[in-house]
Amino acid sequence: MSRELTYLLLIFALLVIPRALQRFRVPAPITCLLFGLVAMLWLGDRTHDPVVVLLSTLGISSLFLFAGLEVDLHALRRGLWPLAAHLALRVGTLVLLGWLAWRYAGLGWQAAGLLALALLTPSTGFILDTLERLGLDEEERFWVTSKAIAGELLALAALFVVLQAGDPVQLGMSSLAMVGLLVGLPLLYMAFGRWIVPHAPGSEFSLLVMVGVVAAYITYALGVYYLVGAFIAGLVARLLRDRMPRMASDENIRALRLFATFFVPFYFFHAGTQIARDALSLEALGLGLLLTAVVVPVRVGMVWLQRRVLFRREHQRSTFRVAVALTPTLVFTLVLAEILYSRFGLSGTWAGALVLYTTLNTLLPSLLLRVPFDLAQVSTGDLPALPAPQPVPLENPPAIPTQGA
Repeated sequence: MSRELTYLLLIFALLVIPRALQRFRVPAPITCLLFGLVAMLWLGDRTHDPVVVLLSTLGISSLFLFAGLEVDLHALRRGLWPLAAHLALRVGTLVLLGWLAWRYAGLGWQAAGLLALALLTPSTGFILDTLERLGLDEEERFWVTSKAIAGELLALAALFVVLQAGDPVQLGMSSLAMVGLLVGLPLLYMAFGRWIVPHAPGSEFSLLVMVGVVAAYITYALGVYYLVGAFIAGLVARLLRDRMPRMASDENIRALRLFATFFVPFYFFHAGTQIARDALSLEALGLGLLLTAVVVPVRVGMVWLQRRVLFRREHQRSTFRVAVALTPTLVFTLVLAEILYSRFGLSGTWAGALVLYTTLNTLLPSLLLRVPFDLAQVSTGDLPALPAPQPVPLENPPAIPTQGA
């Protein structure tokens, strides 16, 4: 089989089949992940194709660029105190879980901190992409979006510090590089807006994607993975929206979401091919089920309890829906599982358990909250009104016989 035909079949398999299986409440990323795992078991190292790696990099970069663009500081200020309480609780649970992993799992403090992040950090990009299919109302969507974004901001900052803290010199150099990135990105955006965009209308989207990919590679070179730089690029573009409205316009955000929809499946496929064979064991299965049975109820219960205390008038059903919608940890867990396995020597059992844990918690909202599409529920007010039928006059109407005829 030619290489071109192989790529064509792969594109079809990743873009069509997972979407078709969503009718059975299986999220498309999970299907792509399983495809990658099957390909790894079947083809071995031949699945590590540079084209797939490049497409997966575009996928993870565009996903976190989109997540950064979705940050609305005005909306975050609206829920400032509840979000502050949420983040304080998140910091406490991260510290506690990291200490438990360091004390009882025999991990170094950096690996323990990354493990805590992998277990507790919601996957904001995935959550934002699936909100429309969960049947949440506007208020519920606001709190899910705000808490997911706030949690991701905290997790990205913690990820940067934990990965670099082993070497103080490296941490200092990386911090200076990050400051340079934060200063340079606004200048780069404004340079594009002044010297390129006026002479190339419609180029804002391509420039935005290019900046996101470049920033992602810069942070990857710093040792903190692609997602940090891509998220920062999106966040900076959103903060400059008043000065450069077309760069982070609603049209560009929608276009970027479609762009990410095409490339993200390759990231999950590639992540599936990265799963080590020693991660597929009964020990990993048991540990993954144990983590799911313990951590997921604790996470859901903490969000539920926090909202019951802060929003006493909120309906319990709404509280539960917000808590469940924040459960998926898909992207963060996959990224950190790979980092822990390759850089910190985490055992295959733990890596496999993390993959199973994130697979199960990602399935949870689809199973509990998804609203099936029903034609009977479509409002007629959303459809254009049809004109009332009018009688059509006949050119030669037949004569009506009278009684005396």
